[in-house]
Amino acid sequence: MNTRLLRQPLTGVTVLAALLSGCSLLGASRGESPTIYAPRPQLQAAADWPQVDWQLGIARPEASRMIDSLRIAVRPSADEIQVYSGANWARPPSDQLVDALLQVLGDSGRISAASRQGSGLANDYRLLLDLRHYEADYAGQATPSVVIEVNAQLMRVHDQRVAGARTFRQQLPVGASDIPNVVATFERALANVTTDIAGWALHAGQADRVRHPLPPRR
Repeated sequence: MNTRLLRQPLTGVTVLAALLSGCSLLGASRGESPTIYAPRPQLQAAADWPQVDWQLGIARPEASRMIDSLRIAVRPSADEIQVYSGANWARPPSDQLVDALLQVLGDSGRISAASRQGSGLANDYRLLLDLRHYEADYAGQATPSVVIEVNAQLMRVHDQRVAGARTFRQQLPVGASDIPNVVATFERALANVTTDIAGWALHAGQADRVRHPLPPRR
């Protein structure tokens, strides 16, 4: 087990306060600046993604404060969550996910427009995301696996009807317990789950559009 962990029982307010304040870090002296990690997932559209003529808005993901934090979460056991000391994300996981989705959809050239919800664009579909897991999980092993799990719902804006829903999960073994290897594995898992969600959203939206043509925009 990596000794660079904040060890707190998963029992409530004291854990959240420790996570948010960044106090009581093992292996890091008070005032020591953390290393900031900014994953850059390698993203590429799949050959079977359809070409679509509608616009997609991506809502900010729902996520617990324990997961959607600048601290990097690690689960030593099923009922305990901690954070790595001396290491922070540059952006919280929910932002990492939306950034990656916008990048791969925009670069793919397969969609008229993809934007953050609230950007002012008149979107035809809205992607709703529930970020359930974004952590390194030991699960009784000597080294952790990175787990990212996202529930996605695609909603047609015109009539607020759900056009599709699916849960996406990536679990990749790290092979070591040091933070750089953990972060590199997060990067690969984020790339995988992002491309899975983006491809699914294009296919599900296009299938829905064929069955239920969209009305003209006003």
